[in-house]
Amino acid sequence: MKRSILTLTILLAAVMTLSAQKTKQNYVVGFYNLENLFDVYDDPVKNDDEYLPEGANKWTQAKYEKKLYNMAHVIAEMARNNGRFHTILGVSEIENRLVLEDLVSEPEIASANYQIVHYDSPDRRGVDVALLYRPDQFDYIDSEAIPFTFRKDVDYANTDTAYFRTRDVLMVHGRIDGEEFAFYVCHLPSRVGGKGGNLRSRGAEIAYGHAMGMMQKHPGIKIVVMGDMNDNPTDESMAVCLHGKETVEEMAEEDFYDPYLSMLKAGYGSLCYQGTWSIYDIELVNYNLAHAPQGGLKIQPVTKLKKRWFDGVIFKRPWMTSQEGQYAGYPFRTFSNGAFVNGYSDHYPTYIVIGK
Repeated sequence: MKRSILTLTILLAAVMTLSAQKTKQNYVVGFYNLENLFDVYDDPVKNDDEYLPEGANKWTQAKYEKKLYNMAHVIAEMARNNGRFHTILGVSEIENRLVLEDLVSEPEIASANYQIVHYDSPDRRGVDVALLYRPDQFDYIDSEAIPFTFRKDVDYANTDTAYFRTRDVLMVHGRIDGEEFAFYVCHLPSRVGGKGGNLRSRGAEIAYGHAMGMMQKHPGIKIVVMGDMNDNPTDESMAVCLHGKETVEEMAEEDFYDPYLSMLKAGYGSLCYQGTWSIYDIELVNYNLAHAPQGGLKIQPVTKLKKRWFDGVIFKRPWMTSQEGQYAGYPFRTFSNGAFVNGYSDHYPTYIVIGK
């Protein structure tokens, strides 16, 4: 009798352990610059002339469909690597909602049932940011497009502030596993033409100020600020304006943890320009997500590189990397020297994992 009870106890413990393993849930939160995902239709209010069949890039339906397939293939490959699709995926350099509807309908990722949060922005290039989410894992509450505005007490050198237009910052508010979250998707002003860092610093200030307001309005809320920052984690916009810290231990409650700061210092990158690797594609997390108590969702160590664990991933595969020519070793882009080469993006995607 005692032996039977002992056997039953062991079996119940095994079942409970297996059940806990099955129910333990991690959530993937990432960002991907889709590198000029334009449709083939002329939009009179968008600067899309290059991406028309008669435009400079000879952007045909066939090329557009190849681009959609390639973007979806990368997202699907990340899902295969993680054993799950992203719960949250921020994207940039997309023309409109239509291209996202086409993207999420691609066969490789259609089963994720991604829902779209997108607002048209006033950007001069005609590109926007957006957020894709899985409705089975993220309960959407509301969202907001936060416009880029200038401070009156700052001299934005060489910038015509009356003419300047760039992407809004997107904020999406909802819940994961019953916990309240806000996600910010940014595509900060470009470096092209030697544009000053104070433009990117201003964009970071806008995202940071709104995030601090959300923390006051929703005590305990967990926040991720992500995007193509056009700056490294060591630059002023990230390190000062967004209060990005290299370690969780050095954070104060008003700071963000930037897991890519240590990765940059270790020599890793998400894009390369003139032989120099940078990490512009970043996810930063607030104090509540970095210091969650036991049983709460928090950022997890997710990748081991050279015997060292990091809390961020720069996702790349050989087929996502140029193998020859001028850009050998760089992310495999869509166009090279004006020619369509059927690549993916000039940025590698990045992501973090949150769990209990």
